[in-house]
Amino acid sequence: SSHFGGWQDSAQHSVPMAPQMSKVAAAAAAVAGTAFVALPSQGTRSSAPSSGSLRGARGSSGSALGSAPTIAVLGATAVAAAALRKKDSQAVKATALQAFENELGVQAPLGFWDPAGLSSDGDAKEFYRRRVVEIKHGRVSMLACTGYIVQEFFRFPGYISPSSEIKFADIPNGLAAATKVPAVGWFQYTVFCGICDLWLMHQVPTNPPGKLCTRLFGEETTNYEYGFLGLPGYLGGKAIADPEVKKKKLNAEIANGRLAMMAIIGMFFQDGLTGSAWGDWANYTESPLRAFENELGVQAPVGYFDPMGLSKDGDVETFRRRREAELKNGRVAMFATIGYMVPEYFKFPGYLAPSSNLKFADVPNGIAAITKVPAEGWLQWVALCGCYEFCVNTPVDPAEPGNYGKGKLGYGNMVLGITAEPMQDAEARKRALNSELANGRLAMMAIVGLWVQDGLFGTPYGLYTGSNAFETELGVQPPVGFWDPLGFTKTDDVASFRRRRYVELKHGRVAMFACLGYIVPEYYRWPGDLSPSLGLKFSDVPTGFAAFSKVPLSGWAQMVAFAGTVELFQYVDDPKRPPGDFENAGFLGVPNSYIKAPAGTKEKKLAAEIANGRLAMMAIIGMFYQDGLTGSAWGDWANYTDSPLRAFENETGVQPPVGFWDPLGLSVSGNVSDYKRRREVELKHGRVAMFATIGYILPEYWRFPGYLSKFLDIKFSEVPNGLSAFSKVPALGWLQIVGFAGIVELNVYNEQVNDEPGNYGAGFLGLRSIGFMNAGIADPEVRKKKLNAELANGRLAMFAIIGMFFQDGLTGSAWGDWANYTDSPLRAFEGELGVQAPVGFWDPLGLSADGDIDTFKRRRAVELKHGRICMLACIGYIVPEYFRWPGYLSPEKGIKFADMPHGIAAIGKVPLEGWVQIVLFLGHYEGYFWRQDPKRAPGDYEGYGFLGAGKNFIFNFDPILFQDPEVRKTKLAAELANGRLAMVALMAMLFQNGTVGTTGPAMWLPSA
Repeated sequence: SSHFGGWQDSAQHSVPMAPQMSKVAAAAAAVAGTAFVALPSQGTRSSAPSSGSLRGARGSSGSALGSAPTIAVLGATAVAAAALRKKDSQAVKATALQAFENELGVQAPLGFWDPAGLSSDGDAKEFYRRRVVEIKHGRVSMLACTGYIVQEFFRFPGYISPSSEIKFADIPNGLAAATKVPAVGWFQYTVFCGICDLWLMHQVPTNPPGKLCTRLFGEETTNYEYGFLGLPGYLGGKAIADPEVKKKKLNAEIANGRLAMMAIIGMFFQDGLTGSAWGDWANYTESPLRAFENELGVQAPVGYFDPMGLSKDGDVETFRRRREAELKNGRVAMFATIGYMVPEYFKFPGYLAPSSNLKFADVPNGIAAITKVPAEGWLQWVALCGCYEFCVNTPVDPAEPGNYGKGKLGYGNMVLGITAEPMQDAEARKRALNSELANGRLAMMAIVGLWVQDGLFGTPYGLYTGSNAFETELGVQPPVGFWDPLGFTKTDDVASFRRRRYVELKHGRVAMFACLGYIVPEYYRWPGDLSPSLGLKFSDVPTGFAAFSKVPLSGWAQMVAFAGTVELFQYVDDPKRPPGDFENAGFLGVPNSYIKAPAGTKEKKLAAEIANGRLAMMAIIGMFYQDGLTGSAWGDWANYTDSPLRAFENETGVQPPVGFWDPLGLSVSGNVSDYKRRREVELKHGRVAMFATIGYILPEYWRFPGYLSKFLDIKFSEVPNGLSAFSKVPALGWLQIVGFAGIVELNVYNEQVNDEPGNYGAGFLGLRSIGFMNAGIADPEVRKKKLNAELANGRLAMFAIIGMFFQDGLTGSAWGDWANYTDSPLRAFEGELGVQAPVGFWDPLGLSADGDIDTFKRRRAVELKHGRICMLACIGYIVPEYFRWPGYLSPEKGIKFADMPHGIAAIGKVPLEGWVQIVLFLGHYEGYFWRQDPKRAPGDYEGYGFLGAGKNFIFNFDPILFQDPEVRKTKLAAELANGRLAMVALMAMLFQNGTVGTTGPAMWLPSA
């Protein structure tokens, strides 16, 4: 018993160091303890047994250890204890990660992410250490990325090593610098990093990760902490007091550091593989992926795409196996996508399973059908697929994945016994398989999308009826509404949403200024010197990218300091105000501006600013591209001589006014056969669309006599026009249509003449394809013109048929009156100002789809203002041809009105003071005179009458007022119509002026 008691004491002392044991485990331990202590018999003194007696006890049949029941109990208790320990261990591992879910660095959209399970032990110290290391690595990587970029535009002057006569300009960028920097330089780097890590940037364990201080001798007298942006305390750096703000800043630094770590690794790879820090991947000639660049499925615009590196081993057999599997999956996905659509319009008559009394009409569409189809049906499908996989689809040549010798579209040797002639032309076969691959890839994406939509909304074509916490927040505007394709807001974190929103505002403001900075220097430059010490004038600095290398280092330092001051001290977010509404900034975010948004309009102004900023961000990216590719901020695309699209500038279909147009870059590979195939497909689609458009129009005036289906007693006159005909035409009719189209596709339009896309030798309008003999058009120029005209008409027809589909679907009739579209939210504005014949209410972009009256009236007022300005601008283009003001525009500069050129050329001639006067004049009208009263019609300002003219401190005459509200509405409507015409006219004048280069007779009469 003393041994047992001693074990108990030991166990009790060990309890705090291990997970709490259950009562069952404790009991099992107690029973197991008896196995090591033989119970004394009656009359025997209880004493500790000797080692010899224990050895004898082990050999005795009557001992506790040797008894069978005791062994059984021992085994059972050991198993129970082990199972409980395992369960407790799994529970600890499952919950260990929860300890770090609110730690620094856990951010949306990933949240806590530890795929390698480094934190599975729940050790807080290890987690803290790893977070500190991550922040350090991120900071180093951000500096490294900056070091890769800056050297492309700026190098320090002078010598990096005077003793070795090595200049900074001699050091190459990237990895090549490793062998150029002398050993002493590397030694300095190492010493500097070591000093920083050991003494200057010390992490105190009680501080948050990333909050550093010094670790020097002298303790508090010499040591200091670092403030915001790493400024030391003795230089005025102050730590961020608010813990939430501090955490946000460190989180942002962690996120940027993670991005920088990925970026620097990518730069290292690109540098190492291509031989240059910004090298072209075409220089990576040793890539194992080059083996597959000409294989089936490598198509523009992506080219060879293997982001997971599945083909990096260069194994041709494995590559072809995967390609074949991709083709098969694509074929299945195409059938599956069709299978999602067809049941919406047609279902087989009769029974799917007569024994189960299950009709085809009873089977729902989409995922819901899985549980409805009986087991025998699934077995039949599996058997059919297995038959195709193992018996039918036998490869003809292993070098051609997907070619099973079954002819075009692979419809030969099907279950129905159809045979097909294999495609003999190797190039045609490759093109067809490439097309099938592309369509299969699209179908795989489509079927996944249909499944997700079906699973989320409960129907294959269901609409999202849920909501989001941010649907009413600032920046959510029509026509897109709330748009978050990357799911940044799926956590419903209001603080993160707010931060992203005001960051978007800042970026938009910068982009708007950048766009202005691209445009203004084309017409105006500041006088004087940009840098007197360097003798650099503003007029010497080019616009666009070329200015990077021209502006001196001190100028960049000033820009960075200015932007930093605004960011840190002016644009300070206040949670009590809307995002982007900073206390120290006025209208449009101008620092210290006295111009404030009127009460009640602040959020509208910010929303408008967000929209304009988004447009500006897109615009500045476009300007960067144009500048980089053409060598000039407003460079002519004709200067982009390296464009692969030049190969197609004289091909069929390239016509004015657009010329060669390929916004998706489908032709960037310069592959002529791909280009011609797409052109051929476009012609075919255009021809089908032209017939479809005629088919929408003709039945309104004429129908075939007799029966469409005598067997079903359906006459042609009974088939409705448009989409309603889908469900009326019997299945055999659709089969005939598909069969006819297939015959034309495979047997008539199967060989091009003279390698001209769309020329199948079928003559004008393809008459030979429907039985009319036609020799075709012999003159190649006339033939090209005809094909070009057909392309243009086909493009128009494709748009037309889509419009007809929409009109038919929304109004219930092929030529339905839009008045039948009773669900339209636009009905709220049909009686508003500006809704006039012949167009009526016209809103093609759906800006008024939300039915917001206030927003509609604001846009109408803005339209009136723009129209008034454009009417004046049009007059300003015309009047100077006949009359100029006498005297001086600027007496100080000796500029007469008669000296001013007309049109666009005047922009660079008007002095800066003149532009300031124009801006102030417009600002007074916009901000003070033309104040919209919600009780009055848009554009009807109190005290201002006809054409918006009225008495104020600028003009002193009485306005022409209309007391009759109907007359006033008529005048405003007329003004709107004239303003719309003036906006279009002014744009045409600006284009004509910019293109012709004059405002004289040649602008109005080119023959002059």
